[in-house]
Amino acid sequence: MKKFVIIAALAVLTACGGEDKKTEEVAKMEPLSQSKNSPEFNAAFGSLLQDYYHLKDALVLSNDTMADASAVKLAKNADSLSLEGIKADTTIGDLAKGYVETIVAEANGLIGEKNIEEKRKSFQIISGNMYDLVRTVRYDREVVYHQYCPMAFNDAGGFWLSSSSDIKNPYFGKKMLSCGEVKDSLDFRAQ
Repeated sequence: MKKFVIIAALAVLTACGGEDKKTEEVAKMEPLSQSKNSPEFNAAFGSLLQDYYHLKDALVLSNDTMADASAVKLAKNADSLSLEGIKADTTIGDLAKGYVETIVAEANGLIGEKNIEEKRKSFQIISGNMYDLVRTVRYDREVVYHQYCPMAFNDAGGFWLSSSSDIKNPYFGKKMLSCGEVKDSLDFRAQ
């Protein structure tokens, strides 16, 4: 009888221990936060943002060749961005499509510009549309910083996006690298 009780106790302890381990494994596999958009859309949109950041960095360096190459990639990825993966109604999808079309057109226009100052003007239009696009699709995989330089374009001011709160001004490059401030941070991760 004692053997039966000991074996039964061991069986209960083993079973309980096994379930705890299984629960731990499930908890490790679950993502920390769920995106409202599809994984395919998030991957494509993340690539689009990286292309935009590369273009910004090329303008920070005042590198025409690098800016053109980045604009080509930006236009290509924007043009192939499928908005089917956003979880929104058709009105929001149509609005996002309009921003994407403008980004493609301006990126292609930037490539044709002959000097860095004209490329920066196209970049400003791209930046405004990228900001509106991020807000419209509520991209929730990273924080996007909306930055501003009041002295850009003869004191008319100019905005751009960044993956960091550090200021690297694409409108003046090395002349005034840190001129500007963060005006907004788009963070849809917790919503």
